[in-house]
Amino acid sequence: MKKPRQPPAWTDRLRPESLPLILGMQSTLSPADRYLPWDELRWRIPPEGLGHEDWWAAVKLARAGMRRDLPLTDVTGRSFGYALPDEVLRGVETVNRHLSGQIGASALVTNENTRDRYIVSSLIEEAITSSQLEGAATTRQVAKEMLRTGRKPRTHDERMIVNNFHAMRRIGELRHTPLSPGLVCEIHRTVTADTLANPASAGRFQLPGEQRVLVSDNYGDVLHTPPPAEELPERLARLCDFANAVSETTYVPPVIRAIIVHFMLAYDHPFEDGNGRTARALFYWSMLNQGYWLTEFLSISRLLKPAPARHGRSFLHSEYDEGDLTYFIIFQLEILQRAIEDLHTYLDRKAAETQEMYQALSGKASELNHRQVAVLQHAIKHPGALYTVTSHATSHNVTPQTARTDLRGLEDRGLLIRSPHGRGHAWSPAPDLCRRLSD
Repeated sequence: MKKPRQPPAWTDRLRPESLPLILGMQSTLSPADRYLPWDELRWRIPPEGLGHEDWWAAVKLARAGMRRDLPLTDVTGRSFGYALPDEVLRGVETVNRHLSGQIGASALVTNENTRDRYIVSSLIEEAITSSQLEGAATTRQVAKEMLRTGRKPRTHDERMIVNNFHAMRRIGELRHTPLSPGLVCEIHRTVTADTLANPASAGRFQLPGEQRVLVSDNYGDVLHTPPPAEELPERLARLCDFANAVSETTYVPPVIRAIIVHFMLAYDHPFEDGNGRTARALFYWSMLNQGYWLTEFLSISRLLKPAPARHGRSFLHSEYDEGDLTYFIIFQLEILQRAIEDLHTYLDRKAAETQEMYQALSGKASELNHRQVAVLQHAIKHPGALYTVTSHATSHNVTPQTARTDLRGLEDRGLLIRSPHGRGHAWSPAPDLCRRLSD
């Protein structure tokens, strides 16, 4: 990732000879304008009569009137803040409409009988791609097989994925628990178990006297220097107060609060390793804690993975431009909106497939439960698949006994074939499954 250019000191441009032009330009700006960072604005043609730095000064003056300061500070003690231009307000509205209510949500995720299947699928996707963002080199197919079957991880990268899966499940359990520094450490300990060069650093902040971990690019250039370790206990306590909405008097939209929690954990970088995975886990905690229940069905890292440079630049634009978090908020809202669109497309497709399967089953549908129908859907597309008690129980979040009953029921109907597998058994699709379903 190319390091963005530091913005110029815009207040230096407020000189008597240029101030009238800057004020004139500032009065024409509005919240409907794109919220461009200096690194992009400097390549555009400025308004007539203004140079790039004077134009930037006009933009910064306009934004100063929109800025909302936060009870969170950078390494110099300056408050972070954000603005609410139109593109942010539109993003907030979209998230509120799609992630916090029942209206418009697919029956697949509102129905208690089917929702666990899609939660597990999303947790698996997020666990894999969040690990891949941190450098894990494992294919999705192998990783999904490992998580569904319960196979023990064989490599460091597979262990990262298993840890992320456990952490995401734990986040779902902790959604109503107030955030505390101890809880942040618990999440980090889960995310990094048996993956750190220094195992003793799992679940604890870096200590005074230890060399602070810096954020660098592939060439060794430092992109971000986190606060001193001596400040971490106080900074994390303040972040938890903010996350729990007990530290400020001004209203912060809930989704923006979650995005800021994500940013600040990454900014403070309290741990020796695993800060990115912990920050994304805390984002999920904050969204679920504030009532965005459909977030559990989204995979944010899957969309961050193809665009790590844009993600990194949005962070640095916010850090470098006087702690203006609007850049990071805009990018994260864009990711959330794309994830929402993808979720609806995926659920629409799955709903259509389920309907087709029930039609194909004809009179057999009433004899099967939704989990058995899901197995048959998968089996038609993957005739070489194997299903075990563990994989079926994991996929649908049911007990092993329920899973065994489901698979044996399909076996009794001649739709699956049982064979020895390891110390137990596995079921595979009958060779003529499609014909048997149509009979």
